[in-house]
Amino acid sequence: MKRITKITLVLAFLGVTSSCDKYLDVIPDNVPTIDNAFNLRASAERYLFTCYSYMPRHGHFNTNPAFHAADEVWHATPPMDVNTDIYSIAQGLQNVSNPFGNYWSGERQGRPLFQGLRDCNIFLENIGKVDEKELQPWERERWKAEVKFLKAYYHFYLMRMYGPIPIIRENLPISASPEEVKVYREPVDEVVKYIVELLDEIYASESLPESLAGTETSEYGRITRPIVLALKAKVLVTAASPLFNGNPEYGNLKDNRGVQLFNPVYQQKKWEDAAAACKEAIDYCHAQGYRLHTFPGANSYVLNDTIKTQLDFRTALTTRENNPEVIWANTISRADVNMQRWSMPIIGPNATSGSGPKGILGPTLKMAEMFYTDKGLPITHDKTWEFNERYALKTSEDENKYHVKLGEETVKLHFNREERFYASIGFDRGIWYGNWQNNYDVTKPLLYVQGRKGEISARQGISNFSATSYYIKKLVNIETFAAANDGNITSNIQTYPWPEFRLADLYLMYSEALNEVNGYSTETTEWINRVRERAGVPSVEEAWDQYSIQPGYYKSKENLREIIQQERAIELMFEGHRAWDLRRWKKAHQALNQPVRGWDILQENATAFYRPVLLYNQRFTMNQYLWPIKLEEMQKNTNLVQNPGW
Repeated sequence: MKRITKITLVLAFLGVTSSCDKYLDVIPDNVPTIDNAFNLRASAERYLFTCYSYMPRHGHFNTNPAFHAADEVWHATPPMDVNTDIYSIAQGLQNVSNPFGNYWSGERQGRPLFQGLRDCNIFLENIGKVDEKELQPWERERWKAEVKFLKAYYHFYLMRMYGPIPIIRENLPISASPEEVKVYREPVDEVVKYIVELLDEIYASESLPESLAGTETSEYGRITRPIVLALKAKVLVTAASPLFNGNPEYGNLKDNRGVQLFNPVYQQKKWEDAAAACKEAIDYCHAQGYRLHTFPGANSYVLNDTIKTQLDFRTALTTRENNPEVIWANTISRADVNMQRWSMPIIGPNATSGSGPKGILGPTLKMAEMFYTDKGLPITHDKTWEFNERYALKTSEDENKYHVKLGEETVKLHFNREERFYASIGFDRGIWYGNWQNNYDVTKPLLYVQGRKGEISARQGISNFSATSYYIKKLVNIETFAAANDGNITSNIQTYPWPEFRLADLYLMYSEALNEVNGYSTETTEWINRVRERAGVPSVEEAWDQYSIQPGYYKSKENLREIIQQERAIELMFEGHRAWDLRRWKKAHQALNQPVRGWDILQENATAFYRPVLLYNQRFTMNQYLWPIKLEEMQKNTNLVQNPGW
């Protein structure tokens, strides 16, 4: 705890941004005292950026705890060219002695968020020392609101991960006794209340801008009022979900004072509050001009309706600036060379450069089957689609030529799927529009994935291959391209800030909350239908009533809940949501206790290649719903109580 009061400003960003992120591309000077840190505007601003520097690095697969901790992406054994800390969680290897993704202490790809909270408090305690000649009152209030938001976000991040946590309202004084330093975890409901109070205080102060007129080279990524409301909605939806709302498994979790840390009684009002927060956030975002993104086109791109619909979806995530859908872009963490290069296979000839695509991040067969049919239904429920024949081979015909290479064979699983499938995932014999020089014109032959043994998209050496023979098209910016002469992609990577919140996420949370409050209504499905419309699939009502084996299925709360949850899994796939969603829904022990499968990548011929092979038997035990607190932390602070099962 000496660090709390004797902390200095010898903090440096560790690879936080690219040079175009001017507002965060600042390394704090080595300032010997707190007073010196706040005697000038410039040094105080550096401390503000230090508070931002603790933001989780979601734009890289190694450091996004939800990207690698579920079942969306898998690797060969042993994994190559990836850090396995977060991936080990997906393998059921989490432990208490040295936890993976440790955000409590800041280890094993985790950020030290409690240290971040202490730095936020130091900023708030001292920003008033900057002379008004140096820092205008309006700007001071804006900075304070930003740091209060970061406090709310860091508390939420820790709560979502650990459940009950200590609330760091202010830093302890230097005179604090050893017993006072041993803080307690506070009940989840108290943590949520504190976070919401902070966010309400920030919003009411009107200190933050409604929007940012700047671009990526100025203030892009800093906190605005829509971001505040979006976080409040996410916090309350999380708090209303089964993991935190009336969870009997945690009813006996108490500290040494006998304080109950989880309320085991379900409260419907939590969903009502969540629905109201979602509606407020959506209305405010709409008033500021936010909308679902559609691809505006480019002079050098020749499209048709099929590819245009795919790009509407692909570019919703990767558009770098002036994106009307992204509410909060994390400019500290960008989808950089590695995230994009590791997602994309080699699709063109003459790929001799060592800086070409690697295609290491392999979506699982389960994710390929998650997407809807072209009628907007799960593949198990569409009466027009042959589920039992999904692994049989089929040859692409003219009507399929923008999805599967004309005249080539692949499994029926890859035919007649919704456009988000083709926009999100690359597969053997699947068309891949863009991302290779001269591959942006639908009137000319488009490149396609060739993933069987010995082909250009298949295994290259001991690494550089997908263990499943699927690839993440969604994460590769459409403006990124490999050179036609040698496949060099590194020189042509167009990075983008990682979207922490986008409007589609907010819409789906609102549908979820409305369903939990009132069940089915056209208002409940309006928001999920907006997302589906952008994807080019029929509405929930049309899809289920006209094409399903169970018309009217969506009219019960339980069934509509399943539909909304699958919609989230599809719309937000590979964005770092699924691991958190499965946990808050208390469905992780079902979804993550299943075999992980891919295609037989060692085979040359289509019949042998398209044979599902077992890659791993996932195991998820009930204690894994919450992260463990490191044993060393428990030994230092005997007032902490460990999470159940650890």
